[in-house]
Amino acid sequence: MPRASDSPADSGHSAVRPVGPTDGHSSPRYAGLTTFARLPRIEDVPGHDIAVVGVPFDAGVTFRPGARFGPAAIRQASRLLRPYNPRLDVMPFRDHQVVDAGDLPCNPFDIATASKEIEDGAYELIRDGAPLVTLGGDHTIAYPLLRAVNRVHGPVALVHFDAHLDTWDTFWDAPLTHGTPFRRAAEEGLFLPGSSAHVGIRGSLGEPQDLITDAELGFTIVHCADLETLTVREIVTRLREQIGDAPLYVSVDIDVLDPAHAPATGTPEAGGMTSRELLGIIRGFQGLNLVGADVVEVSPAYDHADITSIAAANIAYEFVSLCAR
Repeated sequence: MPRASDSPADSGHSAVRPVGPTDGHSSPRYAGLTTFARLPRIEDVPGHDIAVVGVPFDAGVTFRPGARFGPAAIRQASRLLRPYNPRLDVMPFRDHQVVDAGDLPCNPFDIATASKEIEDGAYELIRDGAPLVTLGGDHTIAYPLLRAVNRVHGPVALVHFDAHLDTWDTFWDAPLTHGTPFRRAAEEGLFLPGSSAHVGIRGSLGEPQDLITDAELGFTIVHCADLETLTVREIVTRLREQIGDAPLYVSVDIDVLDPAHAPATGTPEAGGMTSRELLGIIRGFQGLNLVGADVVEVSPAYDHADITSIAAANIAYEFVSLCAR
């Protein structure tokens, strides 16, 4: 795979003028290759500053399947994204070479094998320090992605948006599923205890011990119910104080959104965040050292009018914009 550009460390930009998305005025947005935001493919440019990659894997789900088709659906929904992000006042494709790196091949029958393939494929894209935005796939993939990030940046502050904790030990004696990635990550020291948080947690749990164990792993929780009394700005302030100057990884399970905003997911829970609240909190990370992010659990067979895929595409766009800042 092409590697990140060898531009001077103080510039943060490609050595040559970046190739941007296909112009929406020269070609209709519904035409041409379906790359993320109609960006160039990684093989079409000499290097990259920021990569978007798909991981079409869903062998770790415990309820509805179908997230293997998430990357394709998110790319299709991203066709309407435009070059200027007014909320962050950035044109992410103008000053940085952003590419679509395609999909990482991963074994659909063996979770352990797939995990190693995802880790190695992601590492090749970030080994020179380029941020990576990943389109899932189920939440199992967050574990190998964190392992890849750890090889470059060491332990990171982890902000995890989800309806569920995903810190359970096993399901049917399987150590790695979409409900266990952050337990495995904690056991390996991949994130910084005390600097990491879940956001949007809600719904029923197996037992009270679930919350106790989660806290012992080093997470604090911003429950979804907290949005009834706290503003987005107050939540952002709390999270930024926790993160500090640490390298930041953000993982978004699309089921953090209410099913009214994101019905197409494997384990929907009532009473979730709105897409406006989620985007507002993510934009609040502007200026932090975001080294990687993912948006996962989009299962397009359950979608209506592509609303889940549209939400996921816009979340990924915000991540690219933050990396460009």
